[in-house]
Amino acid sequence: MSIWWSLHLRREAASVPLARRLLIGTMETAGVDPDISYDLSVALSEACANAVEHGGESSEGQSAEAFRVTAYLDGEKCRIEVADSGPGFPSGRRRTPIRPAPSDAEHGRGLCLIEELADHVQIGNKPGRGGAVVSFDKILKWRKDTPLVAV
Repeated sequence: MSIWWSLHLRREAASVPLARRLLIGTMETAGVDPDISYDLSVALSEACANAVEHGGESSEGQSAEAFRVTAYLDGEKCRIEVADSGPGFPSGRRRTPIRPAPSDAEHGRGLCLIEELADHVQIGNKPGRGGAVVSFDKILKWRKDTPLVAV
């Protein structure tokens, strides 16, 4: 079984739960284990919130009003990509490793949380036009009564 979808969303807070609900609905319909769906939905929410907050003005001074979310459920893996058109990461890639923010911090925990919830994470800039790209994947587990399991 293979399912994929892509959304072009406005850079506003209301877009975050929309993307999250679509992902949860897709995974629930496909029969993905609820714990895996929850982990991926939290990671997606963090990536989208970062695009909303930081995906603003591009390096050319133009306002970035949208971001893109693409999700692939393919066989035994789900891969999600969130890309914005903002300035991206200053060095072209984020620094490795991500240092956890203090527990009382209100910002700075998103990328660390994504790395904890996903199996594989890639964070960097889009080639050419600029903007940040956060992609992550996770091996799927299926409910026992799943109608769409890959054979």
